Amino acid sequence: MSNDPLFTPLCRLLGIELPIIQAGMAGGPTTPELVAAVSEAGGLGTLGAAYMEPEAIREAVRAIRRLTAKPFSVNLFVAPMRDDYSRYAEVQPVIDRIGAQLGVPGRAGTEPTPTPERLERQFAVLLEEGIPVISTAFGPLPEALGQAAREAGRVVTTMVTTVEEARLAEAAGCDVLIAQGSDAGGHRGTFDTERHPYGALVGTFSLVPQIADRANVPVVAAGGVMDGRGLAAALLLGAQGAQLGTRFLTAAESGAHAAYKEALLVGSEDDTVVTRWFSGRPARSLRNRFIEDAERSGIAPMPFPSHNTATGPLRQAAAKQNNADYMSLWTGQALRLLTRDTPAAHIVRDIAEQARGLLSSGSRPN
Repeated sequence: MSNDPLFTPLCRLLGIELPIIQAGMAGGPTTPELVAAVSEAGGLGTLGAAYMEPEAIREAVRAIRRLTAKPFSVNLFVAPMRDDYSRYAEVQPVIDRIGAQLGVPGRAGTEPTPTPERLERQFAVLLEEGIPVISTAFGPLPEALGQAAREAGRVVTTMVTTVEEARLAEAAGCDVLIAQGSDAGGHRGTFDTERHPYGALVGTFSLVPQIADRANVPVVAAGGVMDGRGLAAALLLGAQGAQLGTRFLTAAESGAHAAYKEALLVGSEDDTVVTRWFSGRPARSLRNRFIEDAERSGIAPMPFPSHNTATGPLRQAAAKQNNADYMSLWTGQALRLLTRDTPAAHIVRDIAEQARGLLSSGSRPN
């Protein structure tokens, strides 16, 4: 195993065979079947649990464990779920106009819906269920939770989008840095969106070597990695592995909505935009009518999580109507490399085989 160019120190730390991590995509794509399939194939599957109630996380974790005995991760958002509805009266009419296209009743003039704060209860479930790897987005674990994770012997990974964020995460006790470039899909891990309203816009292969040169813990490349060429490139730039999200959205086990999958499969590399209008935080999505109508209003969205809560009924209605024009179609930029309904285990094995061949032979990809 030690002669395998893919068996990096990251693999030893995480207890995996291949340096391939499936990203924890919140909102439904990361089914227990997907997570387990990736882990069974030798990578690290991740449950995207940020929006899940604690007991739902427990049920999903136990479902994963019925399918695999191998390590897996659970991802949580650590940004405080403190509501700011101070601009509700200004923003809600725009949401209502968009909602009218879906038959969603308007809410202008009504009390805003509070966002539940779940982090501590979610984290408690991860400790109780013995999750070996805890993944965070939007910052490192709060100090008390980080201390609890260390005392329990858990590995903590944190998504970072700048060298400074990597420094802060490592100082907070993070064990693995996920260097997430601007070509990544969905919400990236940028800590401070007041300073970076659209996220820190540093590309993956510019970011990875700069973090790797300064980090004392393993670095994982994320954003735009879709196949073995990307994994090999990440390793050559100083990463010890790669995290892939978009690549698994159209996998056979993905829980992504059928209309969402179809939109991804017919999309191209220049069809994505970074928008704050779905959630209040910058996220890369396929451009659609929701984004166009919202951006045309000229009104800025509310902060996360309040804006995400306010637009939730629209996204739920769009999903029920199979209407991709109003869904949040999170995706990275390398859409043309997607395949339809490929089993996740095949994806993992194909990436590993291609990367291993390139690294072992020193040949250039065709």
